[in-house]
Amino acid sequence: MATYDPFRDLDRLAAGFFDTRRGPRRMPMDLYRDGDHYVLSADLPGIDPGSVDIDVDGQLLTIRAERTLSDREGVKWITRERETTSFLRQLNLGQGIDTDGIAATYSNGVLTVTIPVSEKAKPRKIQVVADGSAGTIRAHESSQEPQPVEQ
Repeated sequence: MATYDPFRDLDRLAAGFFDTRRGPRRMPMDLYRDGDHYVLSADLPGIDPGSVDIDVDGQLLTIRAERTLSDREGVKWITRERETTSFLRQLNLGQGIDTDGIAATYSNGVLTVTIPVSEKAKPRKIQVVADGSAGTIRAHESSQEPQPVEQ
């Protein structure tokens, strides 16, 4: 049997009055680049995957999620510290992102968003071609490694 702690109720009451984080909470996240894509991992514990909403408007990526708790009728709560809350995070993607290829998964309380780099933004080699008649050099893009030019 749990012992009654009057200070716990006082702490919870004070947190309710003085909590300045009204509205959506920020979700902690990590972001890194792995080859030709960025990977965003965000902690969303206790979230129903169906409540996660990810959208892209231009270059703005918005992630929203909501944690809801079931209300059980006929039960006597001993303590209830988990809150119903919403989460929000917005990121400016900048240029060079393939917004059509963004994908997301949710596993073990972690949302993972994969953001591919667009083909235009990927590093590429420029092949130099020598014009034999006037010694003029022309450059054009190539998806292959440049070949040596023999004179």
